[in-house]
Amino acid sequence: MLGLLLRVLPFWVREPLLIVVGTVFGARITYLAVHDQDRVAAVIGAVFLVFTAIRVRLVVRALRARRNPVPAASADGAPTDAVARAWAQAQLAAPAPAPAGAGLPPGPVTAGKEPNPWGQAVAAVAVFAAIAAAVWLGPDVLPADNDTSTSRAASCSDTEDEELPAVYGKAPRPVTGAELCEALNRPDLARLLGTPTETATSASGTSNTAALTDGKVAQPEAEVRFDTYTVNLSATYNELSTAQYVNLLKIAGTEGEKDLRTLTVLGRPALLSSDPTMKIEISLGDEGSSGPVQQGPLARTLSVALDSKDRGGSYDITVWSESGALPDDGVLLGIAEKILPTIPLRSVR
Repeated sequence: MLGLLLRVLPFWVREPLLIVVGTVFGARITYLAVHDQDRVAAVIGAVFLVFTAIRVRLVVRALRARRNPVPAASADGAPTDAVARAWAQAQLAAPAPAPAGAGLPPGPVTAGKEPNPWGQAVAAVAVFAAIAAAVWLGPDVLPADNDTSTSRAASCSDTEDEELPAVYGKAPRPVTGAELCEALNRPDLARLLGTPTETATSASGTSNTAALTDGKVAQPEAEVRFDTYTVNLSATYNELSTAQYVNLLKIAGTEGEKDLRTLTVLGRPALLSSDPTMKIEISLGDEGSSGPVQQGPLARTLSVALDSKDRGGSYDITVWSESGALPDDGVLLGIAEKILPTIPLRSVR
C-alpha cells in the first residue's frame, strides 16, 4: 500500500515527504542510539540520514532543471545523464499540455498555470510534520490505548465543600486537599503505577494542619486507592529542608533502616525512603473494642522539596499495597514528574 502511494504521488509531494520521514526517523534513531550507546541503532540512523541526503540532492537538481527546462548539453551535443534525469523528474511533475484547440475558444491560446512546486512541497511537509510530531511525542502527549473514560472512576468532588483552616487563607496560600486530589487523580495514574487495567476505587483530599503546630502549618493530603496500590500525596509547609531532614536521619542512625536514596527531581532536591504503615483494628461489635496499633505493610515515599533552593517544606508521594509489594523507584519518579507540575504554583513559596 505504501509503495503504491509513493508511486502515484506527484514528485513535489513525494520527495518532501521522504525527506521529512528520513530526517525525523534518522534524527530520532540516532539520538536514541547515542543515549543508549546502541551501535546497531546508530547504523540504522545513519542509513536514514544518508537516504535523506540523497533525496535532498535529487530535489535540488530537479529545482535547477525546472528553472532551465532545456537540459544542458555536453560537448558533443548530448544531454548529460545527471541533468537529463533531473529534467525528466521535473517534467513528470508538470501537467501534460492539452491538445491544441481541444475545448478552447478561437483566439490566442494561453498556457495553463502549472502547480507551484514550492506550494506542494510546503503543504506536504506541513501535513507530515504534524504526523511525525505525533509519532515522536505520542507516548508523552497522547493517552495510552488502555486509558479509558472509566480509568478515573473515583471523583474528588466530595472534597470541594470542606471548610478550610485559617492557615489556608494566608499568603502564600497553601494548596488545598481538593487541589491535590485533582492533581493526583489522573486518568493515567493506573498506567503510571504499572497496573493499567485497574480503575480507582476511591479518591479523597483533606486540608489538614501538621500535628503539634497549633494549626499554624498547613499539611494537606490526597489519596487515591486501587485494587493493587494506594497512592498518597501530601504537602508540608514547614521550615525543615530536605538536606536537614537527611542529616537528622543520619544522626538518628536510621539511614539504613529507611533505605534512603537522595536524588534530584524536576531540578529540586529529593529523597526516597521506606517506612512501615500503621495498622489499626477497630471492632464494631457491642463492646466497641479495638486492637493494638500494629505495623502495616511497607510503604515507599518520594519527598521532593517545594522549590529548587530547598528553603523548607516538601511534597511527599507515598505508595503501598496490602500485600506488601512495592513498585520500583522509577514508578514514583514517573508519578512525581507528571503530577508536581500540575499543582498550582501559588503553593510554592
